[in-house]
Amino acid sequence: MNNIGLYALTVLIWGSTWYAITFQLGEVHPVVSVGYRFMLASCILFAFLKLFKKKPAFKFSFRRHKFLALQGLFLFNLNYVLFYFGTSFLTSGLVAILFSTMTLMNIFNQALFFKMKIQKQVLLGSLVGLIGILLVFWPEIADIHLGDDIVQGIILCLIASYSASLGNMVSMKNSRDNIPVMESNAYGMLYGAGFSLLLAIVMGAPFTFEMTYGYTLSMIYLAVFGSAIAFGCYLTLVKNIGADKAAYTAVLFPLVALTISTIFEDYTWTQLSIAGVMLTLLGNIIAMKTPKRSK
Repeated sequence: MNNIGLYALTVLIWGSTWYAITFQLGEVHPVVSVGYRFMLASCILFAFLKLFKKKPAFKFSFRRHKFLALQGLFLFNLNYVLFYFGTSFLTSGLVAILFSTMTLMNIFNQALFFKMKIQKQVLLGSLVGLIGILLVFWPEIADIHLGDDIVQGIILCLIASYSASLGNMVSMKNSRDNIPVMESNAYGMLYGAGFSLLLAIVMGAPFTFEMTYGYTLSMIYLAVFGSAIAFGCYLTLVKNIGADKAAYTAVLFPLVALTISTIFEDYTWTQLSIAGVMLTLLGNIIAMKTPKRSK
């Protein structure tokens, strides 16, 4: 699949997971749900590699396993656990804006860890896109009254976003060490699930399972599509076009989430939200534009 297909699939799938996650919030502790999700996704990836890939790479050195574990910790554990806790204090709009800051974090982290030059058009496009997302969710933001819980939620979500960005950097490192994306995801998700389940034990969270269609089907969807497939597409993009451009999906998939919300939750579009969408799409065009080479 080419980069356009990978990009579109990532945005569409992750845009739909926002609605699926609402069915996960109930009887089961969030940390336990995160552990279940990535354990199932890891098992699916290992099974796929064993059945359909001719020579899957299962054996890696201890040093490489350390980086696979770091990918699991940052991308498939801390990222999600902190967001689950952070969203309990915030509206979905503010969460979308905070997560979208990962686009800027990736730009600067690439420069910090890999000495990659900051591309002006990617930085400009990301800023335009973030302004667009801010306009889309402005009614929610305007109603927020800053208090201790809100500040705590903002801090948790910003740390979660930075954790996701660090996970992107570790993924780039693993790709440069010639670890295939599917194998790195299989091991990374296995480590991430292990960290989540270990954290659940430390927190004293009960290992329960909600035997309802909503929880079970959403868990399968999140594990298969939201994790095994979407992360495969996204981290392949990180490898192909860089973490700075790939991260722009974080700005676009809230728009898919809003479209789903329009159908199932009666979200009402306003002139401000429509203008925000236009700005977000413009930012995408600017960010993805290939700079002209000097003659």
